[in-house]
Amino acid sequence: MHPPKSRLFKKEVTIDTAALKKYHIDPPKNSLPVRTKILQIRQEAVPVSMLDYNVNYWRKWISIGIGFSQSANSNHYSSGGGSSSIALNGDFDYKTEYNKAPFDYVGELRLQYGSSKNKDQGSRKTVDRIFLDNKLATQLSKYWFFFGSLTFESQFDKGYIYNNNNGPSLLISRFMAPGYLTESVGFEFKPSRFLDVRFGTGTARQTFLIDTTLYKNNPANYNVKRGKKFRNDLAFQLVATFVKDIAKNMNLNTRYALFIPYEKHISFITHRVDATLVAQVNRLVKVSVGGTFVYDKSINGKPQGTEGMALGIAYRFPN
Repeated sequence: MHPPKSRLFKKEVTIDTAALKKYHIDPPKNSLPVRTKILQIRQEAVPVSMLDYNVNYWRKWISIGIGFSQSANSNHYSSGGGSSSIALNGDFDYKTEYNKAPFDYVGELRLQYGSSKNKDQGSRKTVDRIFLDNKLATQLSKYWFFFGSLTFESQFDKGYIYNNNNGPSLLISRFMAPGYLTESVGFEFKPSRFLDVRFGTGTARQTFLIDTTLYKNNPANYNVKRGKKFRNDLAFQLVATFVKDIAKNMNLNTRYALFIPYEKHISFITHRVDATLVAQVNRLVKVSVGGTFVYDKSINGKPQGTEGMALGIAYRFPN
């Protein structure tokens, strides 16, 4: 007996066309061959004459300043002991720099002169300096350079030792008496634009003394033998400069120079510090405070210093 055959059931499936309309499916496109052009990149020579650019490796600054200070006392001023005075000083500073790696050149000419006059005394100079510095360097690494420099220093006017007891004034210096010419080679450390330190391992300094009679008032005679006008010294020199805007409209300029003669006693090591703080009130008016400290046994066995503050006019010409 055969089992009964199974029945086949057909079920109708309905498609919701409204639901399919939510999805838009494009039919596949026919794949037709398309030609593509290979992208080629090549260099094109552009005439330099078409570019209106000039590269200038030079930078220059000129700064001119005139400072003025004044004090006055009446004849019956209760505190007593004061006298009227007036002081005027001028400052000219020219600096130029050439920087094209690996070479670097810096040149500076600074001229300073000032004089004061008290009611009970004659005029006396307060500052007097001629300073010319030239330095050429080549870069060895990121912060180190090998340099050669030439520096000249002297003064404009005669200098005196004044007698407070109305005695005669003693002449101790004048133009090129002394005058210094210094040649130096060595290594320079320059970690930033505002800090520079030179180590002059090979330094020679010539001292000029055109007035051979100054020894009468200055026995040290600037380390030059009596009757002679010239002396040469071999030495180690260190020069550090720091020039930076330490606040808005306020600039600090300092320079320290150390000179160690190879053939002299350690007591003949010389130190010199020059510092100037300038606050720019507006484009023309400034307030400046400056000072100098010197220790040089060939001039005087004691430390020497000067300082001053002035209100003046200063203008800087950038180029």
